Amino acid sequence: MSVLNLKDITKKYGELAAVDGISLDIERGKVLSLLGPSGCGKTTTLRIIAGFISPDAGTVEIGGKNVGHLKPYERNVGLLFQDYALFPHMTVAENVAYGMRYRGTQTSEIPTRVSQMLALVQLTGMEARRPHQLSGGQQQRVALARALAIDPQIVLLDEPLSALDAKLRLELRLELKEILRAVGATTIVVTHDQEEALTLGDEVVVMNAGKIAQRGTPTEIYEAPANKFVAEFVGRSNWLHGSKRGQSSDGVISYVTDEGLEIRTRAGRPCGEQGVDICVRPENIELVNGGEPEPAQGPEQNVLAGVVLDVAPLGADVHVVVELPGKNRLLAIRKNVGRSSVVVPGQSVRALFSASDVLIF
Repeated sequence: MSVLNLKDITKKYGELAAVDGISLDIERGKVLSLLGPSGCGKTTTLRIIAGFISPDAGTVEIGGKNVGHLKPYERNVGLLFQDYALFPHMTVAENVAYGMRYRGTQTSEIPTRVSQMLALVQLTGMEARRPHQLSGGQQQRVALARALAIDPQIVLLDEPLSALDAKLRLELRLELKEILRAVGATTIVVTHDQEEALTLGDEVVVMNAGKIAQRGTPTEIYEAPANKFVAEFVGRSNWLHGSKRGQSSDGVISYVTDEGLEIRTRAGRPCGEQGVDICVRPENIELVNGGEPEPAQGPEQNVLAGVVLDVAPLGADVHVVVELPGKNRLLAIRKNVGRSSVVVPGQSVRALFSASDVLIF
């Protein structure tokens, strides 16, 4: 059953359509990530759901009821803002209890509920502290506890981890996912961080220019992007440009790039004819020493010769930039397994990747 239904929502600022006729729903207990660049309409969508902004057209239904006429505090929606918005003069316990006091929760029930929420976010024993006595990660947990304490139908998280440093963001991303699953909260997460969206969301909605570019599971969004925008925005990509040469009897389609390189893809993939963009994910590229014997090139194998331009060890991965004929460049991401993974600038290599890993737009 859908907890939230947006129907043909539009919001304009002058001639600019911040949200352009989108429809969206979310099932009970699911986490939906709204992902996109700045200005794509994701935060405006969130604020329309919360009731801070009224749409110019369309309807917002929560729990099967049209809530367009209701104030934010009447919508039974829990909010976690980007800056957490904790009251500095209140204790942790008072911050968590704040929403309950203004929504008619029985006074006798509030202390028990506060204790439950603080235990959930692992802050038991910090009830008497004030926000300035907490770390950024602890403040984020207090804000989450406050959002969940009112037992909302929907939890709205606006860039919930963006104020934290990279290491803490990774740790709390996993904690946040566990907490949301534990309480079965129906949640919408707005973020521009693709890793955050793919990690937290049961489904991901990619937005662009006020419209929904694609909706799907994290795997679908990454492995089968609906268009070039999604492929470029989600994950890293290598791009070539070319035209179709022909198709073999075994279902492999050949393309020729503008520089004369042959690229093969499977016929089951969406394919074009002339002027196509060819995408290969860097983690799908294997590099072999150019001095080694020519690898067997089956009908579904792509082999491109090149020269290493740059090698960047990044912890568990090594990023290798390879220059191809015609000054095209490929990024290959290899696992860092010590000396056996070492290549050096100037080294001749061959880039190998499967036809099934090639995307055509």
